[in-house]
Formats: sequence, C-alpha cells, structure tokens
Amino acid sequence: MLQAACDRAAWAPELAAAAWRTEMAASTERSRRGGGGGGFAGCPRTVKPCWRLAVLLLSVSSLPAVTALVEGLYCGTEVCYDVLGVTREASKAEIARAYRQLARRYHPDRFRPGEPGLEGETKESAQKKFLLVVTAYETLKDEDTRRDYDYMLDHPEEYYQHYYAYYRRQLTPKVDVRIVILVTICAISIFQYYSWHSSYNEAINYLVTVPKYRIQATEIAKQQGLLNRTKEKGKNRRSKEEIREQEEEVIRDIIKNKIDIKGGYQKPNLSDILLCQIVLFPYYLTNYVAWYVSWIYRFTICREEYGEEEKLYIIRRYMKMSQSQFDSLEENTRQSFLEKQLWNKENYEVYRKEQEEEMKIKMATDPRMKRYRRWMKNEGPGRLTFIDD
Repeated sequence: MLQAACDRAAWAPELAAAAWRTEMAASTERSRRGGGGGGFAGCPRTVKPCWRLAVLLLSVSSLPAVTALVEGLYCGTEVCYDVLGVTREASKAEIARAYRQLARRYHPDRFRPGEPGLEGETKESAQKKFLLVVTAYETLKDEDTRRDYDYMLDHPEEYYQHYYAYYRRQLTPKVDVRIVILVTICAISIFQYYSWHSSYNEAINYLVTVPKYRIQATEIAKQQGLLNRTKEKGKNRRSKEEIREQEEEVIRDIIKNKIDIKGGYQKPNLSDILLCQIVLFPYYLTNYVAWYVSWIYRFTICREEYGEEEKLYIIRRYMKMSQSQFDSLEENTRQSFLEKQLWNKENYEVYRKEQEEEMKIKMATDPRMKRYRRWMKNEGPGRLTFIDD
C-alpha cells in the first residue's frame, strides 16, 4: 500500500505526502507495540486504513482536469491561435493574412494531394482542417468574440459562463435591431395606407349609388359640359356602353373631388400614416405645447371669451369624440351645439340627460325592442325560436 501511495503521489502530491506521513507514523507505532488483537507479531493491522487511503487517492486521481478547451465551443480542443499559426498578440491584419494562406491551402476546390506541405493529407482531412480554419478566423476576427475566447483561455474554471457567452452570441440575431424596427414600421405604414385607400374607394362606390349625391354630381357635370353628348360619326363613334362608362367615370370623379368624406372613410393622407406620424412627432409635440400654453394664458390668465373654434373644441371634449368623428357630423348639428351653448358644463349636463331620456323612450316604443322583451320573457335565451307579431 505504501508503494501504491507513492504511485498516486504523481497525481496528487500534497495529498499523497500527507497520507504517507500518516501511514508511516501509524505503522511505526504498531511495530513498536507489537501485534495484538488477533494479529501476528511484526505484521501491523493496516488493512482498513490502506483501503480507505486507496479509495481516497482513486477519487482524487479520477477528478477531471479543468481545461478551457471544450468540444463544441469555438475551435473545440484546438486553440484557435494555434490553428491559424499566430500569437495571442496578433493584429487583425496578421490574423486575416494567416487565414487567407491556410484557406488557399486547404480549400476543397484548391486542394491537391501530394503538394509540398500537404503530405499525408486526404480530401476529407483537408476539408476538416478548412472548416477548423474558418471557425478560428470567425472567432478571432470579431473583437467581442475574441475577447470572450481570451477570457475562456484565462479562466477555464468558469465553463458555465463560457457556454452562456458562446451560445448567446450564436443565437442572437445578427441584424441590427434598429433596422428591424424601421422595416416593421414601414410595413405597417404601407398596409395602413392601402387599407385606408381601400376603405375610401368603398365609400366612393357607395356614394355613387346614392341618388342625392348622384343627382348633384350629374348637374355639376352638365354645367361644366362634361356630359354633353355630341353626335359622333364614322370610326370615332362610340357605343352606348362606352358612353355610359365614361359618364359613370365623370360622376365618380366629381363625387371624389366635391364631396369631403369625414371619419374612417376619408381620403388617404400620407401625413397620417404611422411612419410620417413618428417622423413629425417632435413637430406635433411642439405645436401642442405652444397651443396649450397659449390656451392657459388666454382663457385662464387673461380671461378672454371663447371663440367658435374653442367652443367646438370644448364641446367635442365633453362628448369624448375624436376630431374625425366630430367632423363627420352635419354642419347644422354642430351649429345646434353652439346655439344650446354646450361649451358650458351645466348646459351640457342638461343636454346629456335629455338625450338619455330620449333614448330610453325610443327604446321603449321601438317595436323591435318590444318583441325582444317579449321573447326574453316567454322563451328566454336558452331557446332558438323567435315569435314575431
């Protein structure tokens, strides 16, 4: 067992030396006292301590050595600097030059077996070396990756952190986040514009079929001489279908240009899409701050009287309507708001209660609501039958 301890000392010098001293002291003491307890004279009882020492030394010797070169990280068990044949102090230019030389030598398209310096190399081994050279160059050409790799070589015990740093860089998208955000905003803006344009065309198609607007557009077209039919002869003569299509197009253009559609179906405007709104946000913010300061100064400090525009703004704010919703109201409706002086809070509260009462009366006298209440009373929502009057 003493000889085994000496053999283990090469793997764990300090532990083996301590074990040697302990074993020698115990052996000397047992030899001095002689055998006992069932043992022979001069033959110490060392079976149990020696087995414990052997198990301990075997456990210490089987511990894995801490190394920075891990298979699957960077160049694996090879040092990337040694793969390229450069030192750790090499510059980017030296690394690139070494990479180009090795790439020309081991590239699958340029590899020629038997060339000087490539004795014993096969096409498969050259391809593996080429991939290793590419990996080493990709690791060392980037400053951040090279810094992580050098840290791994200097601190091999932090292998969990090395795994995290390596795979974090591998899985992180290579595209700049700012470019992704810009492309996303542009795509949303394009979709928004075309969706808005489609809604506007639907509104125009509907207004063309409304008799009120169609008659007005026809009168305007006749006044402008756009629908005056002239007698056409010869090859220039058009069919009735062509004349009708032209008249429809004229009426459509007049409705487009003469009728100002408000709300969600209004004419598309580039300044209202998301991209332009973001670009013009500082301008809008500056205007709003200037308007708010002016409002406070004029109507709070100086106590000026409200103008028509200011009165309509206060009414719209009381009604909790957006600007497009408020603009979509008829002109006489907005004038009625001014006549009722709804910019005054007390007047608006009275108007709101009146509207609520009118809505309750309308719902109570509506035949459809009566049928609905009768159905809820007799049938209930659990059945699908409906009894009409």
